[in-house]
Amino acid sequence: MTAVNEKRERKPKHGNLFVSALPPLHPAMIFPQRSCVSNFYPFSHPGLEYFYCARNGIYALARSWKLAGKEVLFPAYFHGVELEALLAAGVVPKFYPVHKGMLVDGEEIKSLITTKTSAVYVIHYLGFPGPVQQILEVCRSRNLLLVEDCALALLSRTGTIPLGSLGDAAIFCLYKTLPLPNGGAVLIQGPGLHKLSVRCSSSFFSEIAYSGSLISSNFKFSTGGPVHRSLAILRKQAKAASHLLGVVEVGTEHFDPSLVNVGMSKLSQRILAGQDFDQIVEQRRRNFLHLLDRLRGFCDIVFTQLPEGVCPLAFPIYVREKEPILERLLTRGIQAVNFWSVHHPLLPAGVYPDVDEMRKTVLEIPCHQGLTSEAVDRVADELITVLLDLDMNPSQNKASAKAPTVLTASN
Repeated sequence: MTAVNEKRERKPKHGNLFVSALPPLHPAMIFPQRSCVSNFYPFSHPGLEYFYCARNGIYALARSWKLAGKEVLFPAYFHGVELEALLAAGVVPKFYPVHKGMLVDGEEIKSLITTKTSAVYVIHYLGFPGPVQQILEVCRSRNLLLVEDCALALLSRTGTIPLGSLGDAAIFCLYKTLPLPNGGAVLIQGPGLHKLSVRCSSSFFSEIAYSGSLISSNFKFSTGGPVHRSLAILRKQAKAASHLLGVVEVGTEHFDPSLVNVGMSKLSQRILAGQDFDQIVEQRRRNFLHLLDRLRGFCDIVFTQLPEGVCPLAFPIYVREKEPILERLLTRGIQAVNFWSVHHPLLPAGVYPDVDEMRKTVLEIPCHQGLTSEAVDRVADELITVLLDLDMNPSQNKASAKAPTVLTASN
């Protein structure tokens, strides 16, 4: 074993990340030199309204549409917080199947429509479009509202058509794709639908704490030095100030009705204004294809092709046991995501076997715009090594995988 490999085998210090799950925030982004927001969908649409989190927008939308007590067809594969927001608004969900590969059948949705149905809720998983055009035709023929959940699909398209532009309303979570401390948005396109409520500002100290975390992602692996230590102190002081002032932190895993009027922060709006969306889409696609080339035939990959227009949120794979892989990747400096593993009480395990299997097996590997080609190679190397160590490769074609590259100090 070489000295380089021995270094790779040692557990990094706490917080010593090489690849974060979300894109890092560079300090220069806080002071953008130009604005790209008005030139790219959905930011160019006059009907777009901003919220602190997308869940707040979902709740406000349901209240605006007066969906309390009404039936909404909802996918069986979901995070949970979006459903909590709908339930808080009084919506009555009726679930439709989602199959392996995060696939939805428009005909199955059509078969579930009754006279009680008022709307259909569609999730575009990880940037990959669902059959929204087929579902739109069904909705129009039955006089139903259509909601596109693009929380995981900001900047993504189906061909040349932006996701979120076909339904009566669309939901976006900005900070999953962009390096923002907070931010969600709702786009209302249907005629006669009134505007949503005015929102108050978010906590300044909460913004500082979370922004410090995003910025420090640039320094954690490379140095762990004075910049990272200074940012850690800043985060702690900001959190302490928030606690003393009685500020409730926003951004938990659950919907909090008391925080629905909190709006997107001015800091997030400032950072958003300077993002290069074309470059972000291009880099995410390049990184996804790079991982696909390195891992095809080795990992069991959820999406084996990258259609035109898709801006992938992450690179999802199937694994037999997620926790050991997550832990080992983290010790190697890679923050993967245990994707939607928790069942909601309204839809326990056993109802939809394909959903149960995806909750057990889907793991998100980062492919965001903060990763260079060299970083993507290292991610692939570490994942291959971890899977081989744990003998968790579900594929029978291990020999077809490209061997891990030899790492040098520059990696």
